[in-house]
Amino acid sequence: MFAAIAGSYDLNNRLHSLWQDQAWRRIAVRSADCRAGDVVVDVACGTGDLSRLFATAKPAPSVVIGIDYTREMLDVAEVARQRSERTERSVRDQQNATPSVASVASQISYIEGDAQRLPLADSSADIISIAFGIRNVQSPPEALAEFYRVLKPGGRLVILEFDTPTIPVVKQLSTFYTGWVMPRTATLIAGDSSGAYKYLPASVATFMNQHQLQAAITKAGFAEASRKSLSLGVCICHRAVKR
Repeated sequence: MFAAIAGSYDLNNRLHSLWQDQAWRRIAVRSADCRAGDVVVDVACGTGDLSRLFATAKPAPSVVIGIDYTREMLDVAEVARQRSERTERSVRDQQNATPSVASVASQISYIEGDAQRLPLADSSADIISIAFGIRNVQSPPEALAEFYRVLKPGGRLVILEFDTPTIPVVKQLSTFYTGWVMPRTATLIAGDSSGAYKYLPASVATFMNQHQLQAAITKAGFAEASRKSLSLGVCICHRAVKR
């Protein structure tokens, strides 16, 4: 399903979030409290939007590893990474500059993998993020346990996920938009026959709400679990720390 929509995924994200998706990701990066030399693991990275934003964080992490289950999504992410690397090289050549630090693009690498069985060693990451992907994992508790295993003590977990707004008028508008308008227009733009844009809004309605997800994060062993409502409750940014 995600393979079928990989090519138009970013365009649909921008249009149907009214360009808020990148703002949400920037908030997630700030919430992660990046420190110089951090190792960042962006799970369910898709086409690499959040991975690229982490790579440009200040202070800069030493490496950003994007992991996704869908090869076609990673192919799109890698094309964008290579394009960025060529652009950085061209700018340096025009300025006759020698890079004093690694290029942003060279800090990112992509791996095909399962959120429930990350191909990473215990206590090897300072930050783990997952944006709009935890609800697509077969067993979210298993994924949260993996995140806990891979994070170093003191490591930060950041999760972006949609939620149903609680303000009545916003809830009604959001339900109509995501349940009727978006599936039709996104399917048309993507030329999709897989049913992806019928599944995606339905998956929000059937997934844990923000309170249940925060409880699941705490149950996995994380401390300092908190959440921030974005865009009137359409999106929630969760943050927690490994003890």
